[in-house]
Amino acid sequence: MGPSVPPVKPFFPDEDIEQVKADVEAILRSGMLTLGSYTKKFEEEFAKAHGVRHALAVSSGTSALEIALRSIGLRSGDEVIVPTNTFTATAAAVIFAGGRPVLADINPETLALDLQTITPKLTRKTRGIIMVHIGGLVSPDTPEVARLAKDSGLFFLEDAAHAQGSSFQGVKAGGFGDAGAFSFYPTKVITTGEGGMVTTNSEEVVHKASILRDQGKESFNSSTIVELGYNWRMDEVSAAIGLVQLRRLDWIVAVRNRLAEIYDRGLAGAKGIRPQRRFDGAVNNYYKYTAFLDRGLDRESFKRKLRERGVRCGGEVYWPPIHLQPAYQRELGVKQGEFPVAEDVTSRMVELPMFTSLTEEEARYVVENVRQVLEEMGA
Repeated sequence: MGPSVPPVKPFFPDEDIEQVKADVEAILRSGMLTLGSYTKKFEEEFAKAHGVRHALAVSSGTSALEIALRSIGLRSGDEVIVPTNTFTATAAAVIFAGGRPVLADINPETLALDLQTITPKLTRKTRGIIMVHIGGLVSPDTPEVARLAKDSGLFFLEDAAHAQGSSFQGVKAGGFGDAGAFSFYPTKVITTGEGGMVTTNSEEVVHKASILRDQGKESFNSSTIVELGYNWRMDEVSAAIGLVQLRRLDWIVAVRNRLAEIYDRGLAGAKGIRPQRRFDGAVNNYYKYTAFLDRGLDRESFKRKLRERGVRCGGEVYWPPIHLQPAYQRELGVKQGEFPVAEDVTSRMVELPMFTSLTEEEARYVVENVRQVLEEMGA
C-alpha cells in the first residue's frame, strides 16, 4: 500500500507557527484584538501584492462579496449576471444585497463566463457582472468581459475567492474591475482560518466598505450609524496569520505550479481523462487541479477506487451548479437543462489532490493510480 494522499491540507511550516505564536502574544498583550495594526498591515501588503490601491480585511469571502456589491451601489431589483458554475455565496450575496442574480452558462475550457454566455443575458435591468475565477484560473476572457461591462455602464466584480496570487497578462486577480472579493477559508492557497478581503482602486468603494464592515459606524471609535452594516470585521489574530501566509504567496504559487506540471505530464495522452488546459499569459495558483473524465465514466466509482488506493479527490468546483440547487430553483425559477455546458463539464470534473506540502513523489503516486483506475474502468 502506498502513501495516503488527502485532497487538501493547510500549509504552516514550523517557523511560521513560531511567528504566529509570537504575534498572538503581542496582540493579547496590546489589548487591541480587532482592527488594529496587524489588520492594517495585512491590508497594505495584500493590496501591494495584488497591484491595487486598497484592500479591506473582512470576516469571510462571503461577506467580502456582499460588502463589495453594496459599496458599488447595487439597488433593489438590479440584475447581476452570475455564472451558474459557482459557490452559493456568489449568487446569495446578490440577493442579500437587494439584487437578483441572473444565471449564465460557462465556457467549457475556462469554467467561467465569456462574452458569448453573457450577451444573451443583458437586459435594461442589468447592473453588473460577476466574474468567478474558478479553481484559481483568471480566464483569458476577463479583460474582454471587463471592457464590455465598462462600455455598457455596468459594474464588474471579481469573485476571486480561489485566486490569491493568480494573474492574467500581468494583472493580478482583484485588479480588473470595480472590486474583487477574496476568501481565506482553510482550504484556500493562503488562509486566515476564516476571513476575506475586498480589493478596489476606488476611494468611494473602500470608504463605504469600511463603514459596512463595522456595523455601519462612520468610524471605528464613533457611535454614529450612517449605514446599516454588520459585524464583518477581521480580528487581529486572523490578520497576523494572514500576514505570515501572504509573505510566502509567490513561493506557494510556484510550488503548486510545479506539482501541476507533474500532473500535466503524467496525464498527457492518458485515456479517459483530460486535464484543464493551460492558457498563455495566465498564472494559475492551482487552488484546484481540475481534470475531466470522458463521458460514460462514472465519477463516483472513479473517486471510490482512488480512495481505496489512498488517494482522495477534492470537492468539485462546482457540483451541482447553482441552477440544480433546490433553493435557487425555488428562488430563481431555474431548472435542469437550461445550462447544458455547465451541466456537462461539472458532472465530469474531478479535483486531484493539490496542496503546498504535497510532495513530488506523492503527485507521481496520484498519477500512477489515476492511470491504473482508468484502465480498470475500461477507459
